Amino acid sequence: MISMLIRRLLLGVVTVWIVSVIIFAGVEMLPGDACTAFLERDAKGEMLAHCREAQGLNQPPVERYLSWAAGAIQGDFGTSMSGDQSISEMVGLRVKLSLMLAMGALIGGVPLAIFLGVVTGIWRDRPLDVFLSTGAIFAMTIPEFISATILILIFSIWLGWVPGIVITPADAPVLDFFPEFILPIVVLGMVMTAHIMRMVRTSVIEVMASDYVQMATLKGVPFRQIVFRHVLPNALLPAINVVALTVAWLLGGVVVVEMVFNYPGLGRMMVDAISDRDLPVVQAIAMIVATTYVCVNLTADVMTMILNPRLRTLYMRAK
Repeated sequence: MISMLIRRLLLGVVTVWIVSVIIFAGVEMLPGDACTAFLERDAKGEMLAHCREAQGLNQPPVERYLSWAAGAIQGDFGTSMSGDQSISEMVGLRVKLSLMLAMGALIGGVPLAIFLGVVTGIWRDRPLDVFLSTGAIFAMTIPEFISATILILIFSIWLGWVPGIVITPADAPVLDFFPEFILPIVVLGMVMTAHIMRMVRTSVIEVMASDYVQMATLKGVPFRQIVFRHVLPNALLPAINVVALTVAWLLGGVVVVEMVFNYPGLGRMMVDAISDRDLPVVQAIAMIVATTYVCVNLTADVMTMILNPRLRTLYMRAK
């Protein structure tokens, strides 16, 4: 098992390197360069020359990639073109806000999704399962901007319980965002809970139909013991990867939700950087999100290997 873990770690490092090459090459293949895109009509003369010198665009592409990659490893992505600010500081602030949103959705959604998945899987095709599964399908299929708009209409405009948009500046203390981040967390939690619940339900149904569970039932093992000792440990393993993908999606893929609620997270920053044609910021955010996907999936694979009882048994026999 140790050799498998080492291989997965090496594969993760190689994947991050390939992603960095693709991101850098993609920006390089755009028409013009970062300075011409940012300056637009003013991209001429001394202003263009000064911008290119400040961004290091006069160097060969290979040298620029090595310099950018070395800085990215140290957490230094250079400076923003729009405000001459450190990209690392700008992104760090937005990552904190996106993490706050993600953690709120995870803390509330994952336990609920696991509970509902187990309940619907055990009592398959019963009225409760039909009701919850139908609700999960609706939550998965309705676009986030529609569910967000409906929640704003009901809880903000009609009832007036919570704010409909976020007006707190990005550099404000975290507690100042309460209760403005309640509706964004609910919207993200709905989609996430539905996906994880469906995965857990499918896994529970498969495990309940397995031979060892059927044998335990025939031997008279109590139903509660079957569920907690045999069904749950094996049914939750496939859900680990879904939770991992959800974490990565929550960090970088919630652009629609952040735009609807005016939430100053990482996705909103990406959209603003694209609008401002601030390519170094876009490049940095793309690299951070891609690295997050790789690292989170790598963590999920390692956890699956460690928690899988079959792999543990083979490892103990090998020793």
